[in-house]
Amino acid sequence: MQAAQQRGIYVSQSEFHCKDGCGYYGNPAWQGYCSKCWREHTRSAHVDRQHNDIQAQGSTSSDGRPPHPLSRFEEKKSLEKVRQGNTVRWLFWGSSPPAKQQEPSEVQEAALMAFQKLEPGDFTNFLKLLRKPFSQRLQSRCTAFLKTMEACHDLPVQKQSDLVHDFYQSIAEHFSSLSEEQTAQVMEHIEKLIMTRLHKWVFCHDSSDDEQKDLTLQKRIKALGWVTPQMLRVSVPIEKSALSDPFLPAITAIIEMDAKRAPQDKLTCVSKCSQNVFQALASLSHEPANADDFLSGLIYVVLKANPPRLHSNMQYIIRFGLPHSLMAGEGGYYFTNLSCAVAFIEKLNGPALNLTQEEFEDHMRGRSLALSSMETSSEGQRRARETRDQLEELQGRQERVHRGVQALQEQLEQWVQSVQAQVDEVVSYSIQVQAHGVTAHTVPVQLNEPISLSKSEETEKTRTPSVFVHKNEAVTQLFAECVDDVTAHELTVQNSSSTATAH
Repeated sequence: MQAAQQRGIYVSQSEFHCKDGCGYYGNPAWQGYCSKCWREHTRSAHVDRQHNDIQAQGSTSSDGRPPHPLSRFEEKKSLEKVRQGNTVRWLFWGSSPPAKQQEPSEVQEAALMAFQKLEPGDFTNFLKLLRKPFSQRLQSRCTAFLKTMEACHDLPVQKQSDLVHDFYQSIAEHFSSLSEEQTAQVMEHIEKLIMTRLHKWVFCHDSSDDEQKDLTLQKRIKALGWVTPQMLRVSVPIEKSALSDPFLPAITAIIEMDAKRAPQDKLTCVSKCSQNVFQALASLSHEPANADDFLSGLIYVVLKANPPRLHSNMQYIIRFGLPHSLMAGEGGYYFTNLSCAVAFIEKLNGPALNLTQEEFEDHMRGRSLALSSMETSSEGQRRARETRDQLEELQGRQERVHRGVQALQEQLEQWVQSVQAQVDEVVSYSIQVQAHGVTAHTVPVQLNEPISLSKSEETEKTRTPSVFVHKNEAVTQLFAECVDDVTAHELTVQNSSSTATAH
């Protein structure tokens, strides 16, 4: 119960396996079966249905009445389909006697040795080997099968899927002497060679409703755009941008799936997306993610990406992918989780997101909830508050800077005025000194007696320092020289002041 409260999404690992108990991964698209059990189940159901139709036709004809023309037409049409299927099987199986189609042992051993040295994913060298003489029979069978499938592209898509899987089985028997791992690698190259050519004929086939289901699923995911990571119990960073989103590589990988043609390449995109989801969850929680967290993260990535033609791509992998890639291994596990994620999105309701059904329906209609808990946890509102606080802080800093600039400007103006007043005072004093002059009088007086001044000189006494003249001739001459030095200094100050005023 505690685990159920912590997470809104929980899937038991036993639900991933085939419900027949074979040990392989099941899939919701196969009603819980693996691809092998599902194919056997559908074939047995098809045989039973044909047997019942034959019995119904026999009981109708036993009444003595002629069969209806429509029944004859349907019977002829079914026989024609069976004949076309047998023709296709004959093309890539060869004639019934196997001895005539057997290759020399030396050629077959050389071919097996060459294919055994192939590296995983080395499709270019595989094509080179396919042009070698020892691969002529394999190349002929592939070419004949491609031409027949292109000529019979109007067959139902499920019938084409059966023919492709029968071809895979017949080619796998050709490499039965190799190890299981090496056979799987060669079959991946065969699948890429065949399905790259058949993609335009079988993908989103007219006989299926894949296109309509793609539109329905795309609208469903678009309508669920209001789902937040917190509702899915996915931990995301508090402050993140579009470039720092840890789930961005996973979103890119799942979108790239539509650009691939081979089922194995599409499955590789699914594996890459799932691995990036695990890495993102581990980087956020600083510990390895478990299966429940991974499924929640994968659902969030699908909702965020809204991949194009998701249903058609998944059905393409199911119908034409190699069985061992989906029934087991890392790719099969990731694809099963993707199928569960899509099934969860299609059946998503309020309780799965810890919401009431009324709240869920309001969200689906585009109405905003008035719950205070939702408002406080809203990421958009949190960002708005942070932006408003930052703007207020910037505005306060701008006002403080403006006041500082004004104070500095006032201090600068006061300093300029003070300097200008000092310069004016010095210039005025220099002019007065030049106008009145300073004259030294030599009067025979007693040493250390003050010189008597006139009334006008008495007024100047307040501006200039007192001058005492001594009887000594040497002292008088020295005083005259000092006066000349003072006059020269005042002229220099006047010239400097004039230059400063000009500047």
